[in-house]
Amino acid sequence: MTSGFAAPDPNPSSPATRRLLTECLDLVTTPLLDAVRRRDPAALAGLRTLGHKLRNQREDRNRTGALLTLIGDLVEHYAGRPTEQKP
Repeated sequence: MTSGFAAPDPNPSSPATRRLLTECLDLVTTPLLDAVRRRDPAALAGLRTLGHKLRNQREDRNRTGALLTLIGDLVEHYAGRPTEQKP
């Protein structure tokens, strides 16, 4: 998993990154994505919480950065505040 045209990391992802990926997939699939689109406060809070977890994940920075881009875009679009991204 990468963002843009970066080469994928040949090393396996960490268990923490795999858990965060699962959380991301849960939030970007129906019905939770529908709740985000309706600007449901609980769904938006879940996006912000996930963005915070991704920013604080120290392993697999390239992978978590790609996930953070996705979640940050959703937060910016539906909640009106961008998720801060750190390298």
